[in-house]
Amino acid sequence: MEVVVIERRSMFMSCPISNLWLAGLVDFDFITHSFVDAARNNNYLFFQATVLDVDREKKLVYTEQGYMEYDYLVLSPGIDYDYGAIGVHDAEERSELMHRYPAAFKPGSEHITLKDKIDNFEKGLFLLTVPSGNYRCLPAPYERTCMIASVFKRKKIPAKVLLLDHTHDIKIKGVGFHAAFDELYKDYIEYVPSVSLVKVDLDRKSVSDEFDDYQFDDAAIYPRIRASRLIEHLGLVQDASPQKEARIDMHRNHIHDDRHVYVIGDSRSTGYSKSGSTAQAEARYVAKVIAGRIKGVEIPWESPDTSCYSMVGAEPMEAIYFGSKYLHPQSAGTAMDNERFRDYWIDSGVAFAWRDRNMNRSAEMGHEMIGWALTHYAEMFGSAEMF
Repeated sequence: MEVVVIERRSMFMSCPISNLWLAGLVDFDFITHSFVDAARNNNYLFFQATVLDVDREKKLVYTEQGYMEYDYLVLSPGIDYDYGAIGVHDAEERSELMHRYPAAFKPGSEHITLKDKIDNFEKGLFLLTVPSGNYRCLPAPYERTCMIASVFKRKKIPAKVLLLDHTHDIKIKGVGFHAAFDELYKDYIEYVPSVSLVKVDLDRKSVSDEFDDYQFDDAAIYPRIRASRLIEHLGLVQDASPQKEARIDMHRNHIHDDRHVYVIGDSRSTGYSKSGSTAQAEARYVAKVIAGRIKGVEIPWESPDTSCYSMVGAEPMEAIYFGSKYLHPQSAGTAMDNERFRDYWIDSGVAFAWRDRNMNRSAEMGHEMIGWALTHYAEMFGSAEMF
């Protein structure tokens, strides 16, 4: 069996742990890795190109460098931002917003721009936003708030992070984050829940909901996310998905009418967390599904693992933790037609086979978080024989 990875980027930059890099707690080398090394160490091919189209009838993937045949295809194209959800519909205005106040949830240039903003911020309000929906890494905006506040606190500058949250309260690890906000960064964080943005005014440096305007001096504005536009281009969108995610089988991740094409990660429509550890567990499972089908075997369903640390303290490095496995999907149909039901499914706990959490921040969990990252990086970029 030959495996080929088509990837548009030349280098891997990790979204998990990137908040620590923004605060200067880890070096850039810690979160960047080589796709070439990963391919060499694990005996597959790395092809740097951008996927433009797929012909499922002929089983061809088209890129700007030509086409490639496949027997099985796994799509993991990530996210795009939905700026229209916060009232920004004009293409020029969207582009200007993205360049002036990048969300920094697509690793690469956005993160480098955000770090430069943080390092050079001298005073005033630094705005962050928490979007609606099942966005990439639910606890990340709150962790980022802590990490930026830690920089302001360390530098002793008259600055504050203004965090506007679409939800009525912190959705995950709320006790741990609220404790950090109140106990570590009381003078450096202002948290405002239930803010549904409807307008961004770039000239006035303000955002608005139906009731209030919020001024800021600099910002990283995280809008609602949607599946990569490639999913829409290929005609794979789940009709009822407000985030334009792919219509897949809940148990096996293949497209509803094609057992040779799979979607994993941010663009799939299951209600699981869009976190790094969940995506990695999902990838392992789908690899087993495909390997089994090549042999004519259907393997039992496996829940993806969510194992999620969030750094809340910097000096010392202290983290909190949440982990879970999910219950077996209730039907063989496609996932989560109703977003309100999906939120209930997660928030009420009925989604989980088990949950583990520790909201008492500690240096021990801070150390574990670094070990967690090293283990995940080693699995992706080291030799498979290590696992």
